[in-house]
Amino acid sequence: MPIRSILAGTGAYLPSRVVTNDELARTVDTSDAWIQERTGIRQRHFAAPHETAAFMGTEAARAALAAAGATAADVDGIILATSTPDQAFPATALRVQAALGVTRGFGFDLSAACAGFIYGLSVADNMIRAGGAKGVLVIGSEVYSRILNWEDRGTCVLFGDGAGAVFLRAGDGSGSDRGILSTHIHAQGTLGDILYVDGAVGQRDKPGVLVMNGREVFRHAVTRLAEAVEEALAANGLGHRDVDWLVPHQANRRIIDAMGRKLGLPPERVVVTVDRHANTSAASVPLALAEAIADGRIRPGSLVLLEALGGGLAWGSALVRL
Repeated sequence: MPIRSILAGTGAYLPSRVVTNDELARTVDTSDAWIQERTGIRQRHFAAPHETAAFMGTEAARAALAAAGATAADVDGIILATSTPDQAFPATALRVQAALGVTRGFGFDLSAACAGFIYGLSVADNMIRAGGAKGVLVIGSEVYSRILNWEDRGTCVLFGDGAGAVFLRAGDGSGSDRGILSTHIHAQGTLGDILYVDGAVGQRDKPGVLVMNGREVFRHAVTRLAEAVEEALAANGLGHRDVDWLVPHQANRRIIDAMGRKLGLPPERVVVTVDRHANTSAASVPLALAEAIADGRIRPGSLVLLEALGGGLAWGSALVRL
């Protein structure tokens, strides 16, 4: 009997502090009009000192478990995608494991920048299909406000903080196409220098702030994401018309709109949160997915296409039937 990963529950957490473009403009050489015209962003959430990647990831995971009707006893593993871990080790996933009261199974962090959640979904799905786990939390949690260069107006206005999570449960894939149909992940390390963080725990002389060549990232994003989307559809013998919802990485409204047009989807079938969340990196896709499920837009039976691209370059897609 084939096993399929069922997306049983979603959860989200956003810090209470909302920072508008006008507020940023008081300390950064920018304006609300400049930011909105180029990115579509109106505001973002910034974490308070206690709102770490582990704290936010735990809250999102709790919500996902509750939505799935699951408890800590149902969790075999935790995969947490982040570029802003609380510590070099132990893994932020293990801090979440302890906070949730999960006393068995595995946990680890995954680093694939903004594509991290798609990567984590792929790893968890393959583990479940292989029989290595029956219930896995996949979390994206980021505090990018702590790695931004506030003297670079081209990047510091783009990002926000938050966490999103899904709980995957092993299910019977023989009589229904519900669940994760397929995942597709890719990377091209030769493009690593167009989007990166200039520092790490092992480099004491580096400031550790985000650096981005926005023009190059935009150019590669549209091409690579389109390829990943077509790959997912082709792998399942589906076409553009079969997709009910696109949940894209929330980096830039122009990229989101371009992907919607390529799929022939009307704007009302593309989930957009970038205007309110900005780019929350690995948290952006699960945050957007959780919002659209919570407000009733995405319903059971919907075919949902997820896609993301980030530093590495790393990118990927996933096709899910709710």
